[in-house]
Amino acid sequence: MRSLAKDLTVKSGKVQLAGWVNSRRDHGGLIFIDLRDHTGVIQLVIDPQTKDAFELAEHLRDEYVIRAEGTVRQRGEGLENPNIPTGNIEVVVENLELLNRSEPLPVSTHDEGAETGEDLRLKYRYLDLRRPSMQHRLARRSEYYRFMRNYMHDHDFIEVTTPILANSSPEGARDFIIPSRLHPGEFYALPQAPQQFKQLLMVGGIPRYYQIAPCFRDEDPRADRLYGEFYQLDCEMAFVEDGETVRQEMEPLVKGLVKDFGGKKLLSEDIPRIPYQESMEKYGVDKPDLRYGMELIDLTDDLKDTQFAVFAKAECVKAICVKNGAELSRSQIDNFTEQARKLGAGGLAYLTYTPEGIKSPIAKFLSEAELDAITKKTGAEAGDAVFFGADTRAKVNKVLGQLRIAFADHFNLKDPNVVALCWIVDFPFYEWDDGAEKLDFGHNPFSMPKGGLEALENAKTDEEKLAIVADQYDMVMNGYEICSGAVRNHNPEIMYKVFGILGYGEKYVEARFGGMLNAFKFGAPPHAGCAYGIDRIFMVLENTENIRDIVAFPKNGSGTDLMMGAPSVVDDYQITDCHLQIIPEDEE
Repeated sequence: MRSLAKDLTVKSGKVQLAGWVNSRRDHGGLIFIDLRDHTGVIQLVIDPQTKDAFELAEHLRDEYVIRAEGTVRQRGEGLENPNIPTGNIEVVVENLELLNRSEPLPVSTHDEGAETGEDLRLKYRYLDLRRPSMQHRLARRSEYYRFMRNYMHDHDFIEVTTPILANSSPEGARDFIIPSRLHPGEFYALPQAPQQFKQLLMVGGIPRYYQIAPCFRDEDPRADRLYGEFYQLDCEMAFVEDGETVRQEMEPLVKGLVKDFGGKKLLSEDIPRIPYQESMEKYGVDKPDLRYGMELIDLTDDLKDTQFAVFAKAECVKAICVKNGAELSRSQIDNFTEQARKLGAGGLAYLTYTPEGIKSPIAKFLSEAELDAITKKTGAEAGDAVFFGADTRAKVNKVLGQLRIAFADHFNLKDPNVVALCWIVDFPFYEWDDGAEKLDFGHNPFSMPKGGLEALENAKTDEEKLAIVADQYDMVMNGYEICSGAVRNHNPEIMYKVFGILGYGEKYVEARFGGMLNAFKFGAPPHAGCAYGIDRIFMVLENTENIRDIVAFPKNGSGTDLMMGAPSVVDDYQITDCHLQIIPEDEE
């Protein structure tokens, strides 16, 4: 059986083809059928002289599955179709066979034409997958996996699969738990990541581990995160004591994916390392998109003596300069102001720079010296606009950080053909949980704090504990976090201490992490690693902002599998076997 667009040439001679009827055209004396498979489309020509084939062709409909035998020939002059690879040839059919019929489709199998709602496409995903764009993306995803595996193999990583039925672990998200039939009242958990297992592999003498690992987290879905499950390129390296070793080992893979696989341009071959606090101060987020500027400029000291009350009473005053921002209409500025309010700001003060000078409702409250300082520090010129945030430092960073992204979207500053990478390093080991009013882990509890045990023992106050930095690092691609990694804590004494600071005793640590903790008592080597979110990377490389576009069978925005009907009610005996009881909502 030949592939349609991949193998056929005028020299192919007699061929046998199979696929779906993409379209059918009856020109009276001849019937033309566009036959489609995963490689493309070819035109079939059925002449009335081939009686059986012609009679069958008269009754064919779109998406019928057929097999055809015939001879490849050059299309007549002026009859070529330049829009498809096989547009210069056609197949004159001698035998035609119906393999299966199709009912009228509820969704289109064409990329062009009327738009179909996402929920309907997900319900009939097996039909939606017939679209050429989906066929292309799934084939590309296979190549993408091969590219990564080849790199890891060439760099001496050993592929090892780890358990899916695991123990519950505080990775920062809700677990999916599985009741045990054999052990009443006890539960497995689907792994949020293979974190503990890959560290145990290091103890087991595996020098370099990797896998394309399934991970499960009960988090709300969003455009760049699938509900429930995702895949990551997970890796770990033994006898590594600093994160820079891991970063340098993995950078060439990502650069190769961007340039060689994705065909895109890197903003810079040198990938910057940006400390977490610096990123928050300059960009307002810990995953900055570096394809555009608009850094947050601190004006607190410059405006400390201002007479403008909004600025004077604020802990922090910052600004961003929006190039060509003076062209924004009043209604557009109102929209950005409303976004700022939703983020907690009281409003959105601004200055516009025109050839005639600075115009703004607040300009009269600022002195010439203050206006000059703002202009100098922001680099504002005629045609620009400067927008301000004034509040607590955390709120100012949050508001202006999100407005920076919104302005970039409005002015189309995100070049899809350019990829900007950076590493965010030196994350805080602990953070303050406002809801619980206590300290909690900032990220991964298995990371090594910089300074080790000494840094932990010297931290007496909450402020000092919050200043502890983890040897942890994230890679960011065009504003998406695509990788998280760290130097691991392989020392039991330090493990007890990092949990002890949060009030967890040794018994708790041993109960939750006994397997890993005990292993560390038997000569655990220092080790470090990281994990790449391969769905997000592929999403960027394929120029789509919806992660469901690059996965074969995703769930919808509410976490429902509309095609298979999951989640669903199970039989009573299954509930009983697992020693569970369903409590009706009205009894909760």
